[in-house]
Order: sequence, then structure tokens, then C-alpha cells
Amino acid sequence: MSLAEVKWIKLATGLPDNKKIKQIRKLPGGDTVALMWVFLMCLAGETNEDGMVYFTPEIPYTEEMLADQFSMDINTVKLGLATFQRFGMIQIIDDIICLSSWEKWQAVDGLATIREQTRKRVAKHREKQKLMASNVTSNVTVTQCNATDIDIEKEREEEKEELSKDNSNKKPTKHKYGEYSNVLLSDQDMEKLKSEFPDWQARIERLSSYMASTGKSYKNHLATIRNWARKDAEKLPKSSYKQGRTEVVPAWMDKPIEDDLDATERRYVKPEVQARADALKERLGC
Repeated sequence: MSLAEVKWIKLATGLPDNKKIKQIRKLPGGDTVALMWVFLMCLAGETNEDGMVYFTPEIPYTEEMLADQFSMDINTVKLGLATFQRFGMIQIIDDIICLSSWEKWQAVDGLATIREQTRKRVAKHREKQKLMASNVTSNVTVTQCNATDIDIEKEREEEKEELSKDNSNKKPTKHKYGEYSNVLLSDQDMEKLKSEFPDWQARIERLSSYMASTGKSYKNHLATIRNWARKDAEKLPKSSYKQGRTEVVPAWMDKPIEDDLDATERRYVKPEVQARADALKERLGC
């Protein structure tokens, strides 16, 4: 179910002249694959979550489901997904399809406005429900203001004890890192991060972008980076699109996408795309 109903997406008038679309149309059944790209953009607009495409947040689209959704042959769908990945048009993270340049072509501010309007309608409805519940109990006598002097003095003593405990357990000073200055790490945390991850700067920027775009916060940012690294290492490689394919395709399609990439490129995921995927997993409690 989409976050908010969207009835339109932006489609560039120069799409037929796009160099990637031109190459796609030269493939066997290329016109159908190009049409599949337009259909994918429509699904991303329907989902309305920063270019992600899924059936539900818990159920990603499979190749078979897309073939049924688009009324296309399964082999055409496999060819399309593999081609879109090779051309950098999509990335697939945890089986979720992410359109790489969604913000570039779509009115993201307009889509965000729709989400915000929906959020306000829900908040207004909840406030109305609270007000109705409050009216039912409006005759109940409020007793909190009748606290005795002894009770107040006891509360003050407890506050002093808590303050004393806080002062005795001072934590190391944490400094701000990342593009949005929202990743907090102590000097010791930074030393550990540098020793454990050669790409520590990229990992800080990934966390910074994710928290800035979602509003999420974490108690321990070093622990969060380590946890994300562990989850990344557990990811299994995706199966090849070639299984079950019968068409004759150009020679460059006969080798895996990874053969064209060096080790650094193979594991690179755009920070903004990874942030969107992380936000979805966080919302699902993954």
C-alpha cells in the first residue's frame, strides 16, 4: 500500500532520444523493454517512497509478479531488469527495486507535499478521537494538584540524587561528523572506526544522509555503523537474469554485470539509494 495516493509522474519529452533508451530498443524485444521502464516509473509513483518499487513494504516484487503486472513475458522482464541494472537505471537492495535517479526526474517536493498532507489528515483525525475521549472523562476530579509539601520535598530529593548520578557518570565528549553534522562519535569511537573500516568516511556519510532524510536517531552511532556492516556482509548474491532465457542477445549481455566492474564498483551503492532502502528496513523493523 502506498504512503499517499499519487495519480501522476513526470515523463521527459526527450525520453525517446535518451541514449540508454536508444540502446535498449536495439535489443530483441527492445521496444517492450523500453515500455517496461515507463511501467516501472509508474509503479514507483504509485508506491510514492523515493523511487522504491514493491508490492507491499513486506513483499518485494518478483520477476513473475512483474510479468503478471505488466502482462509481459517472464524472459522479457528478466532481460529488462538486467539491462536496467547494467545501465545504472535501477539498483536492487534486499530484493527491493530502487530507481536510481528518481529525484532528478520527478517533482520530489510535490510528492513529499502529498505525504505531508496525508500525515496532517491522520494527525487531525487522531486529535479528534482524543478530544472525544477527553469529553467522556471531563467530570473526573483532578487530584495531581493536591500534592502535599512532603511529596514535593521528596521529589526534589529524588531529582538531586538523579543529578548526582549523572555527574558521576560523565560520558566522553562526542564530536559531530558527516555532511549534516549529525553523526556523533567520541575520539575513541573514531579510532575504532578507522581501524575497522578502510572506507570509514563513506560509512559516516551513509549514516548522516539516512538520519537526515528519515529523521531517525540512534543512541550509539558506532554500534549502528557496525550493525549495518554486519548486515551488508550477510547479504547473498542475487541470481542471474539468464536463467530460462531463450532469446538471442548481444554479446555484452552474455557475461555477468560484475565482470564489467572492479571490486570497488561492485559493492558500491549510491548513498541516497541505500538511505532509502535503510529507511524502509527501519520502518519494517528489519
